[in-house]
Amino acid sequence: MPRVVVAETRRQDVARAVLRIVGREGLESASLRNVAQEAGLAIGSVRHYFASHTELMIFTMEELRRRIDGRVRSHAEQLLDPDAGIDRRTRTEEMFAEFLPLDETRREEAVVWLAFVTAARTRPEFRPCARRMHEEARELIGRVLLEAQRSGGIPGDLDIALETQRLAALLDGLTLGGVLHPDLMPPDDARAILHRHLRALAPGQEPA
Repeated sequence: MPRVVVAETRRQDVARAVLRIVGREGLESASLRNVAQEAGLAIGSVRHYFASHTELMIFTMEELRRRIDGRVRSHAEQLLDPDAGIDRRTRTEEMFAEFLPLDETRREEAVVWLAFVTAARTRPEFRPCARRMHEEARELIGRVLLEAQRSGGIPGDLDIALETQRLAALLDGLTLGGVLHPDLMPPDDARAILHRHLRALAPGQEPA
């Protein structure tokens, strides 16, 4: 296996160790020593792949962003393809559900992402990635809503920019509630709220 591939694989392994630690214990516990122990590596090996702790944290943020973005865009590519023979309403809901902590994997991702974006308030090195995720998510939501409008799935007089912000705010709120108070916002409730919101956008539909 080429050396560059091995190095990238090791870097991803270390990033996954960071994700596990942050998910269990919080961002402050993701020291190089703890990360090395979690990854089953010597601390010198971690330093070999990352020049600094900050570089490791930013790499981990980017890996998490790419992971979530990849799943979401796999749905979006089909939704934005006018010739795709799919149930667009169901696929749209599945796409937006990728942002929510509906299972163990997505819950861990949400916990870690919230830890990073909260830290970005006082750690400027985290802000570019946090902002990129924010902007990319809203750009994708807007494109999907616009395509739904063009195809007649939602009314033509809806303000897409406003509806994009409204849906993004709903997803943010459901995610925050699911992470901080999972007993008060269980996955089934989050899914039902998302379903009800999307159904209410459709022309002639009453919320169900």
